[in-house]
Amino acid sequence: MNGGKYMGQISKKTNSWGNLKNGLESKLFEPVKIGAWNLRSRIAMAPLTRTFADDQTGVVGEDIVEYYRKRAADGVGLIISEATIISPRGKGYPGIPGIYSDEQIKGWKKVTDAVHKEGGTMIAQIWHVGRLSHHELAGNLPPQAPSAIPAEGLVSRFRKPYDVPEEMTIEDINEVINQFAQAAKNAIAAGFDGVEINGAHGYLIDQFNSDITNHRTDEYGGDLAQRLTFMKEVIKAVIDAIGTERTMIRFSAHKTDIPNYMWEDPEMAIRTFVEAFKEAGATMVHPSIMQFDRVLAMEKRCIN
Repeated sequence: MNGGKYMGQISKKTNSWGNLKNGLESKLFEPVKIGAWNLRSRIAMAPLTRTFADDQTGVVGEDIVEYYRKRAADGVGLIISEATIISPRGKGYPGIPGIYSDEQIKGWKKVTDAVHKEGGTMIAQIWHVGRLSHHELAGNLPPQAPSAIPAEGLVSRFRKPYDVPEEMTIEDINEVINQFAQAAKNAIAAGFDGVEINGAHGYLIDQFNSDITNHRTDEYGGDLAQRLTFMKEVIKAVIDAIGTERTMIRFSAHKTDIPNYMWEDPEMAIRTFVEAFKEAGATMVHPSIMQFDRVLAMEKRCIN
């Protein structure tokens, strides 16, 4: 995650049980320091959408406290929370938690206290779904997106067609960047050890990154390097708020609404993303792909 290498090519030995067959002798169970986090093992729990929060308030309850406490008690080194919205308009599923209100912060504080008592480390994944929503979920406002291009299909767990999104103005963009930064501050106030910015899977940041969803002609559109401007500005704002050692960025070619999508030139795309991460000051990245053994690029070096 931190200054490492992409697993561009995974050996057959690792694809099977391989090096993990020795159980407790594996380095997987050794402590490691990543950024500001002293992790008791090298096992990370990926963000998993639970939709257990109160649908009206976005507040998590005692079931979520116990859910994450058990994961920490099982020895997970780093727990990444389920995706947590930065504003009411960022919502794209029923039952999604938020991190923008005092009540939500208090709810999450019970979770992080329970995780810390078990010796765990937990970060919040902060999120805005962009166009992948419906006005009934997004506060009776149209979803936001870089361009007014609707997604195809039905909203997951809501079963209604995606709405036509509203193209974001420069003022909207600045507001959402500030919401990401405030969400990061709120996460720290809630006891999280840091945040992961969800820049993957076809959600708002990834919508700016993609030429399928971003047809803008201003500074936020253009070729891939230029389309990454919004992502870089979000990363910089979050780092300014809580520090690079507590900030991770998740990115991916995979898109929830376009499952077969892949970058036309994966190696070029990865290099462009890495340069953007460097420019923004990011030092921890979380690549995400549906096929863990798929070779995207032969170039292995990532961030020096």
